[in-house]
Amino acid sequence: MIEFPEFRPRPPWLGADLQTLRNLFRGPVTKGVAGEGERLLLAMRDGSGDQLAARLHSGANGADPLVVLIHGLSGSEDSDYLLASAAHLNRAGYPVLRLSLRGAGPSRPTCRLQYHAGRTADLHDVLAALTQEHGVASLFLVGYSLGGNMLLKFLAEYGAAFPIAGAASVSAPIELEAASRRILERRNRPYHSYLLGRMRAEALGEGARLDSGERRAIEAARTILDFDNEFVAPRNGYAGARAYYEENSALRFLDRIAVPTLVVHALDDPWIPGRSYESYDWTANPRLTPLLPRGGGHVGFHGAGSRVPWHDRCIERFLDAVSGRGASSSASAAPSGRSHESR
Repeated sequence: MIEFPEFRPRPPWLGADLQTLRNLFRGPVTKGVAGEGERLLLAMRDGSGDQLAARLHSGANGADPLVVLIHGLSGSEDSDYLLASAAHLNRAGYPVLRLSLRGAGPSRPTCRLQYHAGRTADLHDVLAALTQEHGVASLFLVGYSLGGNMLLKFLAEYGAAFPIAGAASVSAPIELEAASRRILERRNRPYHSYLLGRMRAEALGEGARLDSGERRAIEAARTILDFDNEFVAPRNGYAGARAYYEENSALRFLDRIAVPTLVVHALDDPWIPGRSYESYDWTANPRLTPLLPRGGGHVGFHGAGSRVPWHDRCIERFLDAVSGRGASSSASAAPSGRSHESR
């Protein structure tokens, strides 16, 4: 068993909302990576001509796994939480790649199409380029929020095709419809307005290939549910939002994951219902190690005792184990699947 620190919130960031919003108020701990690193353009293999942008930061030891960080909804390689994780793991000596998904951030000008919650073939093409063209011999994958859902689905579908030492998801909406409806609750209106505005701007950005009907659908959407139903779903071959959510929710793929995977989620996450995680039998798949503290917000986890977010410290400990750095690496190769909760 890997011993993880207990999560205790760091004052004044008490409660789910302050945990979620802390980086907006203060910014991340980013020293060591912001604006640095080698720019990579990774070609998609679907004939679209799209290329995904990424920033590569070398590590201290060429034998360590490359840590690939995958952002969430309306994010990019420059999202605060990605910068914080990259800074911490790179300082620990690991090589890190910050990926911008198809049509996001620096990938927007080089892509006509756009990512979605289940577009795992894109991650397949990224890892194929890294292993076949850039000589990467070992990988550790981390997905945040919507990127976490994509990652968990990817591991079930393609995990055996690549040299993946391990993986971690943070605050993933593993039941997409439940998360889409939760964000519509009255208490979440400020979050919803912010996300929808960013989604519109991203979809309409430079390089996007849209017909007039798609532009109208994007501009007319009044909710994220509308956006998914009228734009994302039909554009990607789904009958509507419900079919898109059902087909791509990571919850239905968890049993098939064969890669040691850390699953981190706060039960008070204001965006994602805790019951999505509590309803799953974590003992059904011993490759999964759930960390489900009662607090932490959405990709927050600003804990007592360190300015480094708690989830980054847990990811580092798990990464040390699966990569052979940690003394408990042999135990981590077959995680127990037991849920760890904060008291």
